[in-house]
Amino acid sequence: MPTEEEYYIGVDVGTGSVRACVINAAGEIKGLASEDIRLWKSSYGIDETHYEQSTTDIWRHVCGSVRSAVTEAGIDASTVKGIGFDATCSLAVFSHDTNEPMTVTKSGPNQTTPSSPADKEDCRNIILWLDHRAIAETDAINATGHNLLRYVGGTMNVEMEMPKVLWLKNHLPSDVFSRCKFYDLADALTHLATGAESRSFCSTVCKQGFVPVGVDGSVKGWQEDFYQAVGLGELAEDNFKRVGGVNGVNGHYLSAGELVGPLSAKAAAELGLNEGVAVGSGVIDAYAGWIGTVGAPVDLGDSANDVSQAFTRLAAVAGTSTCHLAMSRDAVFVDGVWGPYRGVMLPEFWMAEGGQSATGELIRHVVETHPAYAEVRARSSSANLNIYEYLNTRLRTLAAEAGSPAIGYLARHLFFYGDLWGNRSPVADPHMRGALVGMSSTDNAADGLALLYYAALEFIALQTRQIIDTMNAAGHCLRSVFMSGSQCRNDLLVGLIATACGLPVVLPRYDNAAVVHGAAMLGAKAASGGPNKGETEPLWTIMTRMTQSGRVVQPSGNTGEAKLLQAKYEVMLDQLRTQQVYRSKVDAAVAGWTA
Repeated sequence: MPTEEEYYIGVDVGTGSVRACVINAAGEIKGLASEDIRLWKSSYGIDETHYEQSTTDIWRHVCGSVRSAVTEAGIDASTVKGIGFDATCSLAVFSHDTNEPMTVTKSGPNQTTPSSPADKEDCRNIILWLDHRAIAETDAINATGHNLLRYVGGTMNVEMEMPKVLWLKNHLPSDVFSRCKFYDLADALTHLATGAESRSFCSTVCKQGFVPVGVDGSVKGWQEDFYQAVGLGELAEDNFKRVGGVNGVNGHYLSAGELVGPLSAKAAAELGLNEGVAVGSGVIDAYAGWIGTVGAPVDLGDSANDVSQAFTRLAAVAGTSTCHLAMSRDAVFVDGVWGPYRGVMLPEFWMAEGGQSATGELIRHVVETHPAYAEVRARSSSANLNIYEYLNTRLRTLAAEAGSPAIGYLARHLFFYGDLWGNRSPVADPHMRGALVGMSSTDNAADGLALLYYAALEFIALQTRQIIDTMNAAGHCLRSVFMSGSQCRNDLLVGLIATACGLPVVLPRYDNAAVVHGAAMLGAKAASGGPNKGETEPLWTIMTRMTQSGRVVQPSGNTGEAKLLQAKYEVMLDQLRTQQVYRSKVDAAVAGWTA
C-alpha cells in the first residue's frame, strides 16, 4: 500500500479544455486546474465542417494545468509518483522520420494562412473525434463487410480513426502521407511524456480496428487483409510500424494504467515534475469516466462485493457527447454498440461502448440558437443562475402555475428527435438528423425555449433507455447507471434518465471531475509496481480503494410520468424508423438526378 505522502496526477484532454488533478493515496482530490485549448473549425461547403487541434497547443496546456494543480495541492513535486492521461478519441499525426507534427488540414502540407501568431507554431495535426469529414471513407470501409467489423458493433463509425486515416491518404500528397505515423490522442500524450512508442489496447482496439491476439484467430492484432481491402495496404508494411507495430516484435501494447515508462527529462522539466515519474498507459476519456465511477461503494443489491459488480453497472460519461460503457465476463455482441473489446481495461474482461454523438452539445445548440436565447440569458444572469438552472426553475414554475402533475405534462404533445449529428448507438446511422413535431405560434417566446429545452432533455433520457434496452436484450445485465461529467449537475436531466430507464442513477462524489479522477488512478496503477517496476496492482482494487461513495437518484415513482415517458419512447422509436423510410423514398426519387 502507498503511503499518505505519495500523490498521483491525472490529465484529461477534452474537446475544449485540459484538466489536471492531484490525488492522494486515498483517492481524495487535493488540487484541480484546467486550461482551454484551441479548436480550429473550418467549413468547406454546406455539409463539410472540419474540426482540428494541435498536439503542440494541447501539450502546452497540459503542462500549465499540471503545474497549477500541483501548486493548488501544496505538495512537493518529489512526492508525485505516477501520472495518467486520458483524451478524446481523436487522430494525432506525426512524421515517422522526424517525429514532428504533420498537418491534417484539407489544404495539405501548406497549412492555411495563420490567423494569429500562435498558429505559426501550432501545427494542426489532430482530426478531432467530432470531425465527420470521412463519411465517404466510412461507407467504403463498411462496404467491405470485413470480419473485424463485428468488434465495432457491426459497422465502423465515422468518429473512429481508420476512416480518418483513409481520408488523409485520399487528400494528402502521396509523399506526405508516406511520412505519417498515427496515434490515438491518449497514446500521443504518453509518447510526448516518455518518448516511448507504446500503444494502449483501449485506443487501438476501441477506435482503430485492432483485434487482440487470440480473438477470432487474430495473429498480429492488426488485420493485414482489412488494410488491403480498404486501400491502406501500405500501413501493413514493416510489421505495421506506422500504427504501433506488432506486440512483442516491434511494438508494445498495454491495458489501462500499465507502465509505459518513466517520465522523460524533457517532459518532466515542462510539467514541473521530477524525471522518472511512472507514466501509465492512457485511455479514451470516456473510459477514464468508467474508472472514476463504477468502483464506488454503493449498495445497489449487487450480487457480490467484487469485480462482478461492474457487470451490472453502466457508466454514462456525459459531456459534449455521452458514452455508455459496460463490462462483461464474456463477449457480448450488440448491433450498433461498439465492441466487444477484450482487455482494454482489465485484461481478462470485455468492454462494450454505446453512445450519443451529441448530448451536452445538443442542449447547448437548442438553447443558444433559439430566438429567445438573449432574453433568457439576461433573465438567468439577473437571477444569478446559469441558464440551465434558470430554465429548470422556470419549468417547475410553469408546471406549478398550470397545475400540471409533472413538467413533462406541459410538453406532452411536443415530439423532439435530437440526432442532429447522426446516430452513434444503437442504429449506427451517421445520416440521421433531428425532427420536431408539435410546433406552435408561441415557440419563439422565452417559455417556448424552456419547453424545447425540456424536450431535448427528454430525448436524451429516452435514447439512453433505447441503448440500455438494446444492450440488455443482447445479453448484458445492466441494473444501474453510474453517471459522470458536466451533465451530472443538471438534476432535471438526471431525474429524467432515472425515470425513463427505470433504474437508479449514481452520481460520484467528484461528479464533475470523475474523468480526470479516473486518469489519476492510471498513474497510481503505473506507480504500484514499486521500485523494480514489477507487476502492478489490479486496477479494480485501486478503483474500489480510491473511489468515494456517491449519491443515488431513484426513478420518480410517479406512475403518470412513467406512462407518459413510455408513450413518448414509442413515439421516438417511430420517429427514428419514419425518418429512415422518408430518406429512402427521397433518395430513390432523386437517384441519377444531377445538377
